[in-house]
Amino acid sequence: MEPVGDPTPSSPPPPSRYESQKRRDWNTFLQYLSNHKPPLTLTRCSGAHVLEFLNYLDQFGKTKVHVATCPFFGQPDPPSSCACPHKQAWGSLDALIGRLRAAYEEDGGPSDANPFASRAVRIYLREVKESQGKARGIPYEKKTRKRKPTVTTVRLDVDLTSGIVVKDRSNGDSPAAFATVLPLG
Repeated sequence: MEPVGDPTPSSPPPPSRYESQKRRDWNTFLQYLSNHKPPLTLTRCSGAHVLEFLNYLDQFGKTKVHVATCPFFGQPDPPSSCACPHKQAWGSLDALIGRLRAAYEEDGGPSDANPFASRAVRIYLREVKESQGKARGIPYEKKTRKRKPTVTTVRLDVDLTSGIVVKDRSNGDSPAAFATVLPLG
């Protein structure tokens, strides 16, 4: 008789697209640190080094960001080309920082010392978002969550024999509400 199934142990499923991208980003950042002059270790890395890395990445950007003196500044669809620089789009940088923040902690870094979560990085991302929005004429508006309507429950004591008075006793802090009830029958 032949054995049922594959005798070799099964290999783990391939990493998700997010996990693969996170690993590539992390390796790229570690490579950047090793090529830094002078070379840096991860333990000596700060938010300032993360900002240097983000500025370094701008040279590979594909998003045209108009300078304030450009005649197309603030136009989402300029009629012709200009000499303004290409940069990394804010959304790409924001996603990159999120992946690197997670990779840092997965790699054993303490969350309270995570350079990708530093105040300087958060401020930088906010400034990039605002400046790119103005330069490209595309305002980034904060998404607001739709809130569920608030439901208030009310307890009513009704004296059906007299059918006259209804008193709200649901909340001792507010004055009682009164209503008139018609008798049944």
